[in-house]
Amino acid sequence: MTLAEAGSPSEAPAAPAVSGIGTTRIKAAIAVVLIVAFAALPLIDSDQFTISLGTTLLITGIATTSLHLIIRTGHVSLAHAAFMGLGAYASVIAVVSYRLPYPVAILLAFLAPAAVALVVGPLLLRLSGKYFVLVTFLLGEIIRLVFVSWQSFTGGSNGIFGIPVPYAFLESPIAFFYFALGFALVCIGFVARLLQSEIGRSIDAIREDPRLAECSGIPVLRVKVTMFVIACGLAGISGALFGSFVRYIDPTSFSIIQSLNFVVMNIVGGMHQLIGPIVGTLFFVILPEFLRGYVELQRVFFGVSLILVMAFLPGGIIELVARLRRLLGRGREASA
Repeated sequence: MTLAEAGSPSEAPAAPAVSGIGTTRIKAAIAVVLIVAFAALPLIDSDQFTISLGTTLLITGIATTSLHLIIRTGHVSLAHAAFMGLGAYASVIAVVSYRLPYPVAILLAFLAPAAVALVVGPLLLRLSGKYFVLVTFLLGEIIRLVFVSWQSFTGGSNGIFGIPVPYAFLESPIAFFYFALGFALVCIGFVARLLQSEIGRSIDAIREDPRLAECSGIPVLRVKVTMFVIACGLAGISGALFGSFVRYIDPTSFSIIQSLNFVVMNIVGGMHQLIGPIVGTLFFVILPEFLRGYVELQRVFFGVSLILVMAFLPGGIIELVARLRRLLGRGREASA
């Protein structure tokens, strides 16, 4: 079985138990805990490495949750990092080459990948399963090759150095951390609100059965394209933040490997709830730091983790919470 087949939400086994954790109170509690934990991080540990790790988590979280929008429609895209790169290059070139103000650069970071997604989306989203995965893989590689070949504009394989921070006060790692936190709250909050709306219920219906959703009056292709455009635009914002944070971008930062990482974070965390990609991001960004002395084993460990989750936790890591709740419920019934 290929990853494309195993990771496709439309083909993955349903995880009804996971939906049990989707109560409003639990979602609100998890959101509050995460927000408070991130907001208090510089107060708990102001070490530059810890702050940088937290900033990386926030930027990656925007990318993985934006991909979640596409996954919820029943597709797995391997071009997401390329769209992130479009946003990064658009914002960096706007600031470095044309001296445009940062708000304009962020707007371009959203619009550039969103415009490309709007052009290719109606064609790509008519495909499904392994065919969609394969074509998005090719699209991602085409965009990366454009970054490499267009040397006069993108710097080619050497990339772009010396990217300035948006504002002088963001030279401080803590200040940039809170800057990224603000963007993460807005972007992830927007995705959460979107999934809770009528259109969110529509994309869940499309994922379960596109033909039945079409018969129910849902404009399937229009909804898919809309989600694809929004997701790619948000990925572009994460790319702009990445460029400002690292102060350097090159094509290797937006390769197929990074797209695959975003997909794996969604699968391991859980594809049926928004908390899934957030948990997956925490797992795959923090855990390598504990394996820093065993770099050779990191890929092996991640591969084993993916196999175990797909075999025993079809709903991702968050399914553990549902299973624990069931066990606790049975224990209370037995004691009663």
